[in-house]
Formats: sequence, C-alpha cells, structure tokens
Amino acid sequence: MTEIGVCGEFSHEQVARLRLGAGDLPVRLVAAEADCHSAIVFGNPEPDKVAANLNLRWLQLESVGFGEYAGLDWKRGHGETLVTNLAGFFADPVAESALAGILALYRGIDRLVLLQTGKQWLGDPLRAHLRVLRGARVVLFGYGAINRRLAELLAPFGCAITPIARDGIAGLDKALAEADLVVCTAPATAATSGLFDAARLAKLPPGALFWQFRTGLDPGRGRACRRP
Repeated sequence: MTEIGVCGEFSHEQVARLRLGAGDLPVRLVAAEADCHSAIVFGNPEPDKVAANLNLRWLQLESVGFGEYAGLDWKRGHGETLVTNLAGFFADPVAESALAGILALYRGIDRLVLLQTGKQWLGDPLRAHLRVLRGARVVLFGYGAINRRLAELLAPFGCAITPIARDGIAGLDKALAEADLVVCTAPATAATSGLFDAARLAKLPPGALFWQFRTGLDPGRGRACRRP
C-alpha cells in the first residue's frame, strides 16, 4: 500500500491538513533520523535513509535546496523516483530579508544597535561610513525566484542590475570587478561549492558588499561580508 511519511517538525494543524489532502492514503509521522520506508515522503530525511528506501516513489522536500540529495541514485525497481522541491516558495521572505540586511549595513543599523545597547551616542563620525543604495551596481548571481523578486524590490532604488544565471560563469569575474553589491542565491551543489573563493572575492572593488544565501535545509540561512 502506498503510504505518506511526514519527516520534520510540523504542527498538528499542518499534519491534519496533509491528512485531509491525502484522502485515502495513510499518513505516518517519522523522525528525521528514523528509517522511513514510505512510498511518498514529505520533508528532508537524511540522504542515507533516502538511498536505502527502495519503496520510495516520490520525495517532496520542505526546502528549496536539494544539494545534499544531488548525488543519490534515484532508480528503483519500480522506476525512477520523483523529487520535487519548494521552488519559489521562499522568494518573498528571503528577498525581503536580503533587502533588509543590505539596507541595515548601508545605513549602519548594525552599529547603531550596538551603540544603543551601550547607551552611547555617535553622530557625525558615523556618517562618513554610511552609504545609500540608490544607483548601486548590483550583481544577482543565480537568477531564480528569489533574485528575481529581489530585483523587483531594488527597482525603486534605481540600481543598475546585472543578472547572471548560475551557468553564466564566463561573465562573472568582469561583473564582480564593477559591482557595489553582489547577491548569490544559487543552490548549494557541487558545481557552486567554492565558487566564491578568496581569489574571486578579491575581484570586488573596495567596500563592495557580498551577500550569499545557501539554499539547503535551512532556506533562510544567509551571510554577508564587505570587501576591505
């Protein structure tokens, strides 16, 4: 019998909605580290458990990223296993988080929070380190749903946007050399791992901001750095 295994942290309401949508198919809750032999799995089980599940027909990830599963063999006795992710699902929250973080760094909000916590006042000396986003030269590497949404959010700032698909490595170095801001949302795969190493980041102009989201199990994980 085909069975749906729910792997992950879901509320009772979410599980109830899934059971309602599953109709006659049984839905079973399984721990992330447990063996799951269901024909349909919703969640992000450990890759070795996926590889060992010979009954698996469909894996629906609860993430956009799929890098940890990319090297698995999806052929089973019944045919190839279908794998789907949440492409586009996190476009709004991640793009807005990126914009919020960029503006916070440009306008010194990170330093202001620390000054406020220490009950300190810093006026004119801080202004020399602040920047405005208007007219910034922006490179968006990985032009999927997240960066396309970010491009829409940046439009009112009059930024000069250069979108680069993750297979467009040839033009990347030239774009980096002219960028004020780089946002990478390419999925974490073997092809993108180590792409932005120290040598490539050194191509950025002084003061340029690099923002990277790693779309893996945690869709909101991001980090930023500034070129000295």
